[in-house]
Amino acid sequence: MPFFGYHMPSFTYPGVPPDRIFEHAAELARSAESAGFELVTVMDHFYQITGIGAEEETMLEGYTTLGALARETSRVCLATLVTGVTYRNPALVAKMITTLDVISKGRMICGIGAAWNESEHVGYGSPFPPIRERMDRLDEALNIIKLMFTQERPSFSGTHYRIDRALNNPRPVQAGGPKILVGGGGEKRTLRLVARYADMSHWFGPLADIKRKSEILDRY
Repeated sequence: MPFFGYHMPSFTYPGVPPDRIFEHAAELARSAESAGFELVTVMDHFYQITGIGAEEETMLEGYTTLGALARETSRVCLATLVTGVTYRNPALVAKMITTLDVISKGRMICGIGAAWNESEHVGYGSPFPPIRERMDRLDEALNIIKLMFTQERPSFSGTHYRIDRALNNPRPVQAGGPKILVGGGGEKRTLRLVARYADMSHWFGPLADIKRKSEILDRY
């Protein structure tokens, strides 16, 4: 299910003062919607990332920003591209996305991945486990999020996360809950999680790599 999306990789705009950056972001989202884009995504990072700009650049928190953009738009779907699994408890992520689904009248997509930016974790005092554990956490988190979207009082007990008859009211507007987008193209584990839990995935790279990943995903 491809989406023609507009991504905001930065909240630093030449000539725009810090106290006006949201107004500019909202204008970009409205323009993307008017131009026919199907999806608007924002970063879920606390620092700017290498390759985009200096880490000291302004960075709005992703979910707070999406809540405001939901009121500035009426048609486009909205998502983070993507949330690091280590940033927040997955049950809370499910609750936040459900709330945004209600606010946006059914336009949210749940974007999530294994996280990679170690400096953010160090700066915010969050653990940054090895990639194997982060992938294990992503597996459990996807399970919990799916349960929170689809069941009334789900329970789950894993190695890293647990919920006990968790409430998620109001329910998502979208039947079955918001679609799930897994960020990352790892061919041994990530694509297996995409096949098991997700409705879509986000990859980048040469066309030959995208074709190969698509073929591997089809086999899973």
